[in-house]
Amino acid sequence: MMDRENPKRASASPPDWAPGPITRWLTPVTRWLITNLLAPPCVFLLFGLLNRTRVYGRRRVPHLPNTLILSNHQSMIDSFPIAYYLFFPEKTFRPHLAPWNAAAAENFFRNPVFGWVFHQFQCIPVRRGRRDLRAMIRSANVLRAGILTLFPEGTRSRNGRVGRGRAGAGMVILQTRPHVVPITLDGLDRVLPIGSRLPRIGQRVSIYVGRPVPYDDLTAEGRSRESAQQIVDRVMERIAFQQRVLRRLRRSRR
Repeated sequence: MMDRENPKRASASPPDWAPGPITRWLTPVTRWLITNLLAPPCVFLLFGLLNRTRVYGRRRVPHLPNTLILSNHQSMIDSFPIAYYLFFPEKTFRPHLAPWNAAAAENFFRNPVFGWVFHQFQCIPVRRGRRDLRAMIRSANVLRAGILTLFPEGTRSRNGRVGRGRAGAGMVILQTRPHVVPITLDGLDRVLPIGSRLPRIGQRVSIYVGRPVPYDDLTAEGRSRESAQQIVDRVMERIAFQQRVLRRLRRSRR
């Protein structure tokens, strides 16, 4: 969900949003109801009935704490099919499997209503246009005990191709040493193109889950920004390769 494409908006600080004491007390119940009873039928309607979605390699996702999903970024709704197709229905009875997501505060926490809704979806607000240390620390903390989804490109692709990732995701990896799972999305940019407010129907969407990426050989220099960038570059190369595989598969079915 994290997005960095509008520098003008990024320069303006969004209002801070934090759950109050009543919200914190009710969150376990409301979060379970929304993410397991309300959201799944909506996601299935959009991606399973109105569009066609194929998933490759679902069993490669470790259902374990300290699992980091790194994915390319194609639309504002990328996190929803990832959570649904890779962790539902298991997360209904094992709530720790519900992935956390980094989300641009300017888009998803711009008012109390949006803040409450996306708090239920386990979104971590990230401020664009700056190094958000608070979000990075919180991401590392939730990752140690659960599953986290990040989009290292930091912005939606303009042409559908995989871009270069930023070092921030690599810094989280160096802090937590998680299982790193590369996921490639293809076709979501046609379901909800940049500038569109309503999703389209009749599109083909593919989700490819790769094998966990090894990175121990890139950690010799400790928590350096260079090591972080090298790790992210390796993962993004895998994601780009998987996209080429997906597109060959799609062409072969025509």
